[in-house]
Amino acid sequence: MPKRRLRRFVMTGMTMLAIAIVVLLVGYFGYAKWLEKKWGGDPSRQTPAVRFEDGRDFVPSGRWTVFAHQFTSITGAGPVTGPIIAAMFGWLPALLWMLVGGIFFGAVQDFCALYASVRNRGRSIGMIIEEYVGRTGRQLFLIFCWLFTLLVIAAFCDMVAATFNGFNAAGEEQLPNAAAASISMIYMVGAVAFGFYMKYVRPSAGQQFIVGVILMVAMVALGICFPMYAGADAWRWIVFAYLFAASVVPIWALKTPRDYLSMFLLIGMIAFAAVGVFLENPEIKLPAFVGFEVNGLDLFPILFVTIACGAVSGFHSLVSSGTSSKMVSSEGDMRLVGYGSMSIEVVLGVVSLIVVAAAAEGGALPKGTPFALFSTSVAGFLTNIFGVPADIAACILTMCVSALALTSVDAVARIGRMSWQELFTPSDGKEKTPFQKFMSSTVFATLITLFFGWALCQAGYMSVWPLFGSANQLLSALVLTALAVFLKATGREGRMLWIPMGVMFCVTMTALAMALWKIFGTIQAGTFRFGVEGLQAVVAFALMFLAILVVKHCIGKLREPAKPQGGLAADAK
Repeated sequence: MPKRRLRRFVMTGMTMLAIAIVVLLVGYFGYAKWLEKKWGGDPSRQTPAVRFEDGRDFVPSGRWTVFAHQFTSITGAGPVTGPIIAAMFGWLPALLWMLVGGIFFGAVQDFCALYASVRNRGRSIGMIIEEYVGRTGRQLFLIFCWLFTLLVIAAFCDMVAATFNGFNAAGEEQLPNAAAASISMIYMVGAVAFGFYMKYVRPSAGQQFIVGVILMVAMVALGICFPMYAGADAWRWIVFAYLFAASVVPIWALKTPRDYLSMFLLIGMIAFAAVGVFLENPEIKLPAFVGFEVNGLDLFPILFVTIACGAVSGFHSLVSSGTSSKMVSSEGDMRLVGYGSMSIEVVLGVVSLIVVAAAAEGGALPKGTPFALFSTSVAGFLTNIFGVPADIAACILTMCVSALALTSVDAVARIGRMSWQELFTPSDGKEKTPFQKFMSSTVFATLITLFFGWALCQAGYMSVWPLFGSANQLLSALVLTALAVFLKATGREGRMLWIPMGVMFCVTMTALAMALWKIFGTIQAGTFRFGVEGLQAVVAFALMFLAILVVKHCIGKLREPAKPQGGLAADAK
């Protein structure tokens, strides 16, 4: 009898993506539905957007409009860069962390933060901490949040400016970059017009969709036909000017319509990439597992801070409680907005992992930046499968990639402004002093936030990014801890947050300690630079110190016996 040969199992892109989609659907329709029942969503209950409508921040909006805002705001550079960088440990650890983290960590955090804010008059996480922990905890958290927004503004603005740079190192014109820049500028003007259309015409959901698609296609075509060539320095000024406008004007006039229009680009990009994976079904050439240590980096904690937005991201909670909670018109929309948007972001992370794993050479990651690898692969799908000319495909993908960063950074700028304002907001029942009124004014709060963001931006993207992942994940630990206090204070089940908050705190504190140890190594080696390593050390120490104090205050409340709550806590029930 001839011996049967055992076939080596070969993972393909289609198989990996199918597994991920099925698991995420089970999470959304199973676990998320269970959470909704546990916490008690009530579609008939009046939301803060309806109750406090002011035409600026509190603007009741349709479920898909809010979803578009949440999804485009949270889907930044992270779900593309994180999984591709983390693939150095193999595709299996990255995939497992995205699925487990996305379902039980990230989506739960986003959903719960949105829920807690809606049940607390649309207040941010910082203000919720004051209600259930105390004013000291609130101030510490707000300082942490504001510092974190500066990191995001600096890193993402430098990234966008580099993407829009119309010239390479040799001074030659780069059409994809210039076209992406032109499309983005046209998007800003088109978004304002679309915002007035939605507010004053009040179209049906179907009409809004049709007009949005037509406008999006027209703007993309116009931008490709008329590219804008400018250097990175010029684009930094333009981006910061846009951030100022996006932070001070009513949210319906620019931010919301731009998010809605950008959704078509981002969802389209994910859809084309997913279809390309299913049709071409590329073989995964990267090993499932490389090792616990790769290139001097340990899987713990590097994997868990590298993949942030594709698994769990503290930044998402700021969007959920800072802006989205002020737009939700029905509590029945919160599962779609909070949990659903994060689930789709995980899909983008998995697709990013697939394209880089399929492009591996000799079992090693291909050379190039994560964005370049992703854009090239998806552009190839558009050309090979759908027949889109290569130059047009490159322009579209470059625009999509830039939109990932730009739709996040404008949300962060607005949240940074609001965090600064809340720092100088007195407790309920107290009037603002003249000093507090000046410090919390919209214009001043925006200017001081952008000023320090600009200062950090001068250090360059690579100088700021090492701290971003750790700070982002540390923020998630703080938010999860605060949400656990809220759930306990209002008599709701909160044990599902305990493991995530403990894991994320340990991971991020370890990562920051290792970063500081590395910085001290530069001092011994004589390569220490105050403007780079010194800045990183100051921010890292500040974040760790603030985090420990916030957790101390929150854990103290969790250890207290449950007791009847009045005021806002009673209303939140």
